[in-house]
Amino acid sequence: MAGFGPFRQHLVNSSWEAVKELSQLGLGSDAEVELRTLQLPVDYREVKRRVTRIWEDLQPRLTVHVGVDAAAKAVVLEQRGRNRGYRETDVRGFRPEQGACVPDGPEVIESRVDLKAVSRRVAVEGVEVMFSRDAGRYVCDYTYYLSLHHGNGRAALIHVPPLSPELPASLLGKALQVVIQEMLADELVQRCSARMAVKVPQ
Repeated sequence: MAGFGPFRQHLVNSSWEAVKELSQLGLGSDAEVELRTLQLPVDYREVKRRVTRIWEDLQPRLTVHVGVDAAAKAVVLEQRGRNRGYRETDVRGFRPEQGACVPDGPEVIESRVDLKAVSRRVAVEGVEVMFSRDAGRYVCDYTYYLSLHHGNGRAALIHVPPLSPELPASLLGKALQVVIQEMLADELVQRCSARMAVKVPQ
């Protein structure tokens, strides 16, 4: 599982704070998975290098990315990653050539996890959980598409809102735990999840 480091006005990135909380909570004694967490920089080139290594070296059954959405008031489960449209620069002032993630890749890749169904089943007191098909064309969406591409759809992206008194890191970490437990209960994931990497973009 991965969270992202600081960028723009987000000197403290809620995605990484939520992932740190999850790493302390764990996924529960019934979850037969190895949870690994890491922080990614908001840097297209470095993300590309690290995501490739995650899939080559760790060979996870499922990778969950967590990003911050400055406008969000809820936890948002993203169903698909998009290949093109990356025009905003990263923390180093770089943007992908032609705005593409994988130049010859399909325009859209969907997660093999039914995140709409997960969003309907999940209940977290104090946090709304929503479903989306547009992850926003920045480094987290770029990361997600790369992971879907390398992992043949075995990835998911969760957007969390910025930290606030109503939504502290402890509550966002609990929401991640509940959502991921529900993902793991999904029949498809249950059949193939032995190891999970979690990364947090943005």
